[in-house]
Amino acid sequence: MGPRRGWEGAVLRLLRAKDFVLTVTAAEDVTPSYRRVHVRDGGLLAATGVHPTMWVRLWFANAGRPHQRAYTLVDPDPATGCFALEFALHDGCASDWARAAKPGDTIEATVQGTGFEHPEDAPSHLYAVADPASLPALNSLLDTLGAADATIWFEGDLKGLPCRARTSRHELRQVPRRDAGGLLVERVRSELPDLVAKTPHPYVWIACDTATTRTLASYVRKELAVPRARVHALGYWQPTAAAGSASSPADGDRWTAPGADGVRRGGE
Repeated sequence: MGPRRGWEGAVLRLLRAKDFVLTVTAAEDVTPSYRRVHVRDGGLLAATGVHPTMWVRLWFANAGRPHQRAYTLVDPDPATGCFALEFALHDGCASDWARAAKPGDTIEATVQGTGFEHPEDAPSHLYAVADPASLPALNSLLDTLGAADATIWFEGDLKGLPCRARTSRHELRQVPRRDAGGLLVERVRSELPDLVAKTPHPYVWIACDTATTRTLASYVRKELAVPRARVHALGYWQPTAAAGSASSPADGDRWTAPGADGVRRGGE
């Protein structure tokens, strides 16, 4: 059994969260800073079902204290009870666990809060704002909305990363991280309005650091007047006070409870 879960665990128990134990079957370095860990699910997929961009909470020991972060399921297969988890590596106990993970290792997982609502009208075009932290979820979304064309603003370097964008119908616009996400905000604000105006059924998906996500979600909903039901915004990690730096830019750094704006705040 892992570390005692403190108040976070108590809240999840009240919410009737479901607990499972995952077992590592393999691990591989996709790049020196991006690692994939394959696991058996301990009955998770059979008990909960599967939906696009599905994520689970993993529990890590951090100097004797519980530390939970959420990670997107990669290629979940209910028939075999297996899936993978991808880690954009940085400093912290979650990445330390991923670096050392080997077959036979176990980790506790909790399912609570994950969900996906298909837009009532199928998107005629997807507009996504993502970064390495949300790449596994972006890939899941692209698989789900396979028939829709997409324009993707990606903050950071995609070289070597497992991006499932297809050049035949997905346009990638890479943006370097500058000014604590300020350049990304500037690019989206200057380029998105004309695109949305030409799209009968747009779907806007924003998943980057919490501050940038909140800024862009507010802009899209209020200034571009995209209906709330056609905007999904979720903060994946939280910058430190130092401009442009990150406390935990990895898939999984979503906090335990959603804020009023639907953004889960996270950070090591």
